[in-house]
Amino acid sequence: MQAGSGALTMGVPSSPGVPEEIGSLTEILPYNDAAAVRRAFQKEGDKIAAVIVEPVAANMGVVPPKQGFLETLREVTTKASSLLIFDEVITGFRLAYNGAQGFYGIEPDLTCLGKIIGGGLPVGAYGGSKEIMEMVAPEGPVYQAGTLSGNPLAVQAGITTLQYLAAGNPGIYKELEKKAVYLETELLQAAEDAGIPLQVNRAGSLLSLFFTGSGVTDLDDAVTADEEYYKKFFGKMLAEGIYLPPSQFEALFLSIAHTEEDLEHTISTARKIFNNKI
Repeated sequence: MQAGSGALTMGVPSSPGVPEEIGSLTEILPYNDAAAVRRAFQKEGDKIAAVIVEPVAANMGVVPPKQGFLETLREVTTKASSLLIFDEVITGFRLAYNGAQGFYGIEPDLTCLGKIIGGGLPVGAYGGSKEIMEMVAPEGPVYQAGTLSGNPLAVQAGITTLQYLAAGNPGIYKELEKKAVYLETELLQAAEDAGIPLQVNRAGSLLSLFFTGSGVTDLDDAVTADEEYYKKFFGKMLAEGIYLPPSQFEALFLSIAHTEEDLEHTISTARKIFNNKI
């Protein structure tokens, strides 16, 4: 699913060393377009091995799934005996202890996770049902290995982090949600008061600011936002000691370490910058 830059862009290899044949075997569909997904499966359903998607897109800025979108992915992949793969590198353990799949109630066939499972240290993992995982060596024919596989430092850090989250669940996630809602609401109000068009997309504690007057539900919407305006806003916020995502198309993460004072400082600083028309 369309979610940002990578080795393949719109089905065309965009990195040296990626053969054109790989692009021809991959179809890029617009995020949040359930109708496009259904058309693709009606046309090629028996040939589609898997659908890979960020359940909450975060590489075009934060774009939550429309109601029914993830449900459609689950429905059509199940019907076609295709795999549904969630890339939860960003959303895993952030939206909920059971990730975006728990947050939205959609169970994929495979899940990819990143350094969140290493407590921030470099490590990655994927997992799914016993039937699928038995295809991986040494049980099955699919070979997978990595330099950091089973790295004891990262694994111990990850276990400690997960134990901390489990002990505080669901309180930690309620606290994060409360902070994020407050930040979203106050930033929107500050921009409105200053007459600046702003959209704040949010999913749990993930947020993105888009300087545009219309909603952002896919990549086409995201690229209409004023990137130059965002760059100026980023620079002025940074000068005040507030480090936002440097790119319009990256996510802002709130954590339990952010205090009420941090939020108030962020909001009051943004209001000042908005009032100066950036």
